[in-house]
Amino acid sequence: MKRHIPNTLTCLNLFSGCLSVVMAFNHDYRAAFGFILLSALFDFFDGLAARALNAHSPIGKDLDSLADDVSFGVAPASMLFCLLVQIAEANGWSGARALLPYVAFVIAVFSALRLAKFNNDTRQTTSFIGLPVPANALFWASYVLMLQDVPELLQQGAFPLVLLSVALALLFSWLLVSEIPMFSLKKLKGDRRIPFFFIGCLPLLALFTMKAFVPIIIWYILLSLVRTKQKA
Repeated sequence: MKRHIPNTLTCLNLFSGCLSVVMAFNHDYRAAFGFILLSALFDFFDGLAARALNAHSPIGKDLDSLADDVSFGVAPASMLFCLLVQIAEANGWSGARALLPYVAFVIAVFSALRLAKFNNDTRQTTSFIGLPVPANALFWASYVLMLQDVPELLQQGAFPLVLLSVALALLFSWLLVSEIPMFSLKKLKGDRRIPFFFIGCLPLLALFTMKAFVPIIIWYILLSLVRTKQKA
């Protein structure tokens, strides 16, 4: 029975990710973000359960990647897509401008590539190479909430912000599959950057709550660029 517990948690991750997509297309972005956070919780505990119960399996590994791409790739991409469609419709865009929202789905595509790369890269046992997909998802979910609260987006003059969103989607898609080393929060000991990361996160969460993940993930990326010697 215990060998089914990790996969059950992974399926709950997938189910929560599907609900996030539904909420995104209903334009309930806060609920969509909430389900992404719930998926992240299930994703954390399925790996913890697999290690604690020694219940690793090839099926579990593939299922985990599938669930993660839905929850941390398709769901945030859907949030961004739906918001950009709202902006395009409110501004009466047509032609090439009306196609810009579809760029959001490169996030889902590159999240899948990132997961496939992770599954076959033996260098990523204690740290990451490229931006982890949950971190990317939290950035985009928070970013959508931030844009939603800018009333000017539904008026004339929204085009530069939409172009910025498209540029960021391309940049973060590249970060997912880049060769940039990034530290793992699962390895709480031995990396001097982790205490600084959490110290920086606390005031941001207190000030911005759910919107704080935009600066938090940027802080994580910048801190990952700092090379440090590991403690023994």
